[in-house]
Amino acid sequence: MKVDLFDFDLPPDRIALRPVSPRDAAKMLVVEGDAPFGDRQVRDLPDLLRQGDVLVFNDTRVIPARLEGERVRDGASGAAIGATLHKRIDARCWQAFVRNAKRLREGDRIVFPANVSAIAQSRGDDGSWVLAFEGDEPVELLLERAGAMPLPPYIAQKRPTDERDASDYQTLFADKPGAVAAPTAALHFTPDLVARLDQAGIATETLTLHVGAGTFLPVKAQDTLDHKMHSEWGEISPAAADRLNAARAKGGRVIAVGTTSLRLLESAADERNAIQPFSGDTDIFITPGYAFRAVDGLMTNFHLPKSTLMMLVSALMGRERMLDVYAHAIANDYRFYSYGDSSLLLPGS
Repeated sequence: MKVDLFDFDLPPDRIALRPVSPRDAAKMLVVEGDAPFGDRQVRDLPDLLRQGDVLVFNDTRVIPARLEGERVRDGASGAAIGATLHKRIDARCWQAFVRNAKRLREGDRIVFPANVSAIAQSRGDDGSWVLAFEGDEPVELLLERAGAMPLPPYIAQKRPTDERDASDYQTLFADKPGAVAAPTAALHFTPDLVARLDQAGIATETLTLHVGAGTFLPVKAQDTLDHKMHSEWGEISPAAADRLNAARAKGGRVIAVGTTSLRLLESAADERNAIQPFSGDTDIFITPGYAFRAVDGLMTNFHLPKSTLMMLVSALMGRERMLDVYAHAIANDYRFYSYGDSSLLLPGS
């Protein structure tokens, strides 16, 4: 399919630079099959789902993966280098997107603040670099000293990262460090909302997908067939898979909270529509025509034009339907992207 089919015009003032407070006060556009749209709030969720439904959250935790440093070659300082880590290779090595990469050669040392340094090992076909961090301390500790929260480009270009983002950009479920972007659909949840969901008989489940910076990369191809999807590591435990399959067998719906949860669930589903335990990389790319196996709905924020995520929601609900959804959201002052408002997409309702 042509990538231009997933384009739309978004006024710049619709891009949210801060989340609402409290988090569950965000707007939520409810889209149930072909029914009229419902303008609600996230805090209404217990009234919109059914007893026996399961919300599936991504429990990844965002690490301070953005680093600013200086190249050192032959003992002499040189060019300024910016690095955003996006995928762990092993205990010491991370793949990173690098700013000013043309000034970097294999073997160069990059010195970051707080006595943190890394060696540029190799450059990939996509232009990213493998950086090997020096020393014996866990890389996560080094990042806590020298790194900054990696806000999405459309926010970082408009304001600097600050102390508020350290908490604003983590979800209530954040547990396993490794993501360089938040699973933003879950940013709307509060302890009170989770308690009310539980009282309504709506279950919660977690999986892990370490979101990479590749999620923000633009689709440069003109046709979806020519786009290479980034790879991310994820895990679904055997116990979680069993509980999800049991809920569906009893008539409950599996509703992914965020596209990261959805992508991992679909990666783990077999030809019988059963969710299997999963541990490894996934580069699943969901476009219209895809037959969903694992999920019955999706809660998600509003996405970038011509993005892989816009293609994913179009696969779930239909492209024309989603263009109507986005037009309604723009006309009714919904806030877009990571710190923006939410939508509840239920194709089978």
